[in-house]
Amino acid sequence: MAAAARQDLAQLMNSSGSHKDLAGKYRQILEKALQLPGTEQLEALKAFVEAMVNENVSLVISRQLLTDFCTHLPSLPDGTAKEIYHFTLEKIQPRVISFEEQVCYARVLDYRRKFIEAAQRYNELSYKTIVHESERLEALKHALHCTILASAGQQRSRMLATLFKDERCQQLAAYGILEKMYLDRIIRGNQLQEFAAMLMPHQKATTADGSSILDRAVIEHNLLSASKLYNNITFEELGALLEIPAAKAEKIASQMITEGRMNGFIDQIDGIVHFETREALPTWDKQIQSLCFQVNNLLEKISQTAPEWTAQAMEAQMAQ
Repeated sequence: MAAAARQDLAQLMNSSGSHKDLAGKYRQILEKALQLPGTEQLEALKAFVEAMVNENVSLVISRQLLTDFCTHLPSLPDGTAKEIYHFTLEKIQPRVISFEEQVCYARVLDYRRKFIEAAQRYNELSYKTIVHESERLEALKHALHCTILASAGQQRSRMLATLFKDERCQQLAAYGILEKMYLDRIIRGNQLQEFAAMLMPHQKATTADGSSILDRAVIEHNLLSASKLYNNITFEELGALLEIPAAKAEKIASQMITEGRMNGFIDQIDGIVHFETREALPTWDKQIQSLCFQVNNLLEKISQTAPEWTAQAMEAQMAQ
């Protein structure tokens, strides 16, 4: 009978259906297992626990059924109950720790203001099929918020592209901000009020210059957007565009240029920041040239090590 329960569980794990229907079928198997005698009961219950911690079973179902399962344990014989307790703890702990560790690590990065790293972790969690869709969407929301708060740069641009191409983000309230940032549009302060209300307390903290984390992130974004619109701009005009004092605009621009997050240079005598843009095609040409050079070096080394094999391979290639 225990073998039959194990077989039924294996078939059910590979079947599809609503959470309600699947949970009902699992409960029927559990009830049958509880009615078995002695060793058969123990083996069937172990098989049930193994099924509940399997990656193919949603956490929504497994949490609910394991709760039901635990309510039956006090009615079992002491020896059986003790063995089942230990077996269940042994099986559940690795799965719980694995997922919870990832969630905790993402939160730690978030609280330490390492927003781009936190966004990457949250985004990975949003694809975990072991959790309910609502929890995946919550992780995606945190990924989006952290990306918006992250410092402007290449990593943030890549993350913005990843999220913008994820159709699930269209369901999120902050999608409008994501769209503007991805399309390099200037964002005004009055457009941020709704998004600012969604942030957690630690994300509303102020930086050394007195501005909030969100304000700083948006200023840097707007500065990058301006660098794609202008060849150069005075500090006064830049400050007016960013809605901040000219001196603060100069300081942020110089910091971003120094850190390599923006291409350009500053003329302090004339009070102008000059933006530099890299041409895409020459950059690609250099990368392709470098790749071809490395491939040629590899071919030369192979032909030196195995000249006969290289000759045969070349002949075979020419014959095609």
